[in-house]
Amino acid sequence: MTPKRMPAESATRTAIIGAGSWGTTFGKILADGGAQVTMWARRPELAQEISEAKRNSKYLPGINLPRSIAATPDIERALEGAQQVYLSVPSQTLRENLRTFRPLLAEGEFPIISLMKGVERASGLRMSQVIEQELGCDPQRIAVASGPNLALEIAREQPTAAVIASRSQETADAVARTARNRYFRSFVNTDVIGTEFGGVLKNLIAVAIGIVDGVGYGENTKASIITRGLVEMTDFAVANGARPETLQGLAGLGDLIATCQSPLSRNNTAGRLLGQGYGFQDVVKQMNQTAEGLASVAPILQLAHEADVYMPIVEQVKMVLDGRMDPRDIAPHLTTDDDTPQEERTNHEQADGGGALRRAFQRALDQLRNGGRSAGGH
Repeated sequence: MTPKRMPAESATRTAIIGAGSWGTTFGKILADGGAQVTMWARRPELAQEISEAKRNSKYLPGINLPRSIAATPDIERALEGAQQVYLSVPSQTLRENLRTFRPLLAEGEFPIISLMKGVERASGLRMSQVIEQELGCDPQRIAVASGPNLALEIAREQPTAAVIASRSQETADAVARTARNRYFRSFVNTDVIGTEFGGVLKNLIAVAIGIVDGVGYGENTKASIITRGLVEMTDFAVANGARPETLQGLAGLGDLIATCQSPLSRNNTAGRLLGQGYGFQDVVKQMNQTAEGLASVAPILQLAHEADVYMPIVEQVKMVLDGRMDPRDIAPHLTTDDDTPQEERTNHEQADGGGALRRAFQRALDQLRNGGRSAGGH
C-alpha cells in the first residue's frame, strides 16, 4: 500500500547538511514522503538554484525537485526548528564540519542521521563514531542510512529500499517513518557497526570490480570477486563487532550488487579509470565527485591487520593505487597462502563458532527439530 503524504501541519521538519548528489536526493526522498526539508548548501548560488529553480544541475542533471524543498547557505537558518538532521558531506571533511556546527547540533534531542559511507582516514573511525566524538552527544540520537543507494536512479523515482540503523530502536523507527515514500522504503536494525561497515567495504570491492572492468576482463572474473568480496566484508565486519546477517542484507549484499554493477557508481568509475591505466592523481582529477572507497582503503587495511583479518581483494586494490601492481595482474580471488585447496568459507568461521552461511543452515535445522519453531521458542 502506498504511504500517504502527511498533512502539512504535521510534517516533520528536517534539515540536510550537504547538497551533493546524495544529500539532494535524500532531500527529495524526505519531501516526497511529506517532510518539510531545508538543505544547507555551502555555495550560495547552489542554494539559490535549489530554492528557486528546484534543480541541482551540477549533481542531479535533469531532475526536478519538489516544490517543498528549500535551501540556504546559512546553517542557522537551515537548522531552525529541525526535528531530524541529516549529514551528507564528504567523510574526510565530517569532523571539520561538525566542529564548525557543534553549538547548533550538540544540544537537543533530535536524531542526527549519517548519510555517509566512509571511514576517517586519520583515525579509522566510522562516521557515527566521529559524530559521537565531536558532538559529545547521546549515541541513542545517532542513526545511519545505508543500502543500494545510487542517487540518480532514486532521484528518477526508481523503486528501492534502504536500512536505517541506530542503537536506539525508537530512533531508527522514527527516521524510517520519515524516510519513506511511494518509491523508497526504509527498513530498520540496531546493528550500526555492520550497517556502516557494509556501506564502506562495498566501495572497496566496487573499486576492484571497476579495475577488472577497465582492464577488459569479463563476467566470470567480476562474479568471483563480488562473491569473495562479500566473504571479506563479512569477515571484517564480524571481527569488528557486527552481526553477520547485516552483511547479507541491504547494507551489505544489496549495496554491493548495486555499486559493483552500475556505471553510476563513483567507486566503480574510479576503479575503471585505474584499470584503463590512469594514475591515482589523474583519477582524482577526473572525478567531479568524491569516490569514498579510494580514501577508505588504507584505514580499512589497518583495521583488518589489527583484527587479524585477511583481505586479499582490498590488499590488491591498495597495490594498484600505489602503483605496485599492474591492473591486469589483479586477481585476488586466486590468491592463496599455499597450494593447499581451501574450503569456501569465511576466515572467521572457526573463531566465531561457524560462518554466516553455516549459522543460517544451523538455524534452519533447529527450526525443523523444533517443529517449525525457532530454537529460542519464539
